[in-house]
Amino acid sequence: MKKVVITGIGAVTAIGNTASEYWEGLIAGKCGMKTYTRIPTEGHDTTVAAEVDDSFEAEAAKYWKKRQLNATTTTTRMGLASAGEAVADSGLDSGEYDGRRVGVIYGVIDNSFEDYELEKKLNITLKKMPNELPALVSIRYGFTGPSFNVSTACASSAYAIALGKQFIESGLCDVVVAGGISNTVTHLVISGFNQLLAMSVNPDPDTAARPFTKNRDGFIMGEGGGTVILESEESAKKRGAKIYCELAGASMCGEAFNLTAPKTDGVGMAESMRMALDNAGISPDAVDYINAHGTSTGLNDLYETKAVKEVFGERAYDIPMSSVKASIGHTLGAGGALEAIACIKAMETGIVPPTIHYDEPDPELDLNYVPNKPQQHEVNVAISNSFGFGGHNATLVLKKYEA
Repeated sequence: MKKVVITGIGAVTAIGNTASEYWEGLIAGKCGMKTYTRIPTEGHDTTVAAEVDDSFEAEAAKYWKKRQLNATTTTTRMGLASAGEAVADSGLDSGEYDGRRVGVIYGVIDNSFEDYELEKKLNITLKKMPNELPALVSIRYGFTGPSFNVSTACASSAYAIALGKQFIESGLCDVVVAGGISNTVTHLVISGFNQLLAMSVNPDPDTAARPFTKNRDGFIMGEGGGTVILESEESAKKRGAKIYCELAGASMCGEAFNLTAPKTDGVGMAESMRMALDNAGISPDAVDYINAHGTSTGLNDLYETKAVKEVFGERAYDIPMSSVKASIGHTLGAGGALEAIACIKAMETGIVPPTIHYDEPDPELDLNYVPNKPQQHEVNVAISNSFGFGGHNATLVLKKYEA
């Protein structure tokens, strides 16, 4: 079986326009949430979101022509900025690759062609294309391998990464550019999640998203884009590329239970983690950090805690588990990629990011959620959970690279 490694990362979030800025913001306990400005708050129960500042446009402009950017929505441009950064970080922009063996897979739920985007009359057909992001990345760099988007709700980019791993292992590709984008703040997004009672209605940005706490009342929408470059070990070594880590395992599974609620007591979540560890050939005893799905909703946080205890037993109490959604919001289709990047940086630095806004503990939730401040902790193996509406679950297993 071919070993799959990660050789490049790129990120656009509410706390930073690059992967390094994003990581520095996480460790500093920065909160990207504020009263949103993309749309009026009137008529909405939720008035807070983790919006990406327009300064990210300068990052996108480093890698893409103005004409290309004008044909996209803000959401897609976030993905393009992260893609350009990741490709440059990996060294693939040197052109030393066989484009026929490079694939592009992105998690795209919706590219947010609505509200203020409708005022821009140019290129309407292009802006409506959910596959515009992978298409533009392929065109820009001459990647002529498989190029498409996948939509599995909040697990979309984790699915994209898992699929990329399989494409490399099968021999179809040497390299896969994989990631995802979040919806931007729109009337439909805010009102829709409010109708489902999934989003916090707390107007205070500093307490609106409180994963694993007693008074949590839902998630906060986050904007962003994330990209990782997956590569066969052979290809990466041949190019002399920097290797961040190994993507040792991944799972993709469906709960076949409910469109919005997770399977009772986290049974499906536990199965996702077990499958990913089995795929990696790694024992639960080897896991050093868990990047939780951690949405700050009543059922998710409870069931994910139960699932971790089911998989790891008593050792669950010794494994730090945090949710970066308290910092960057719930970035939906981008979440799997952005949270994988947090795991990569935790391995690289020996620091695990905190769950900020952690105030009153929930008696039922008694694990180490890395409350409010980062913790020094050697991370050789990390897992990242993504659990989406529809019961679409995915877990990624990342491991320090050993030649």
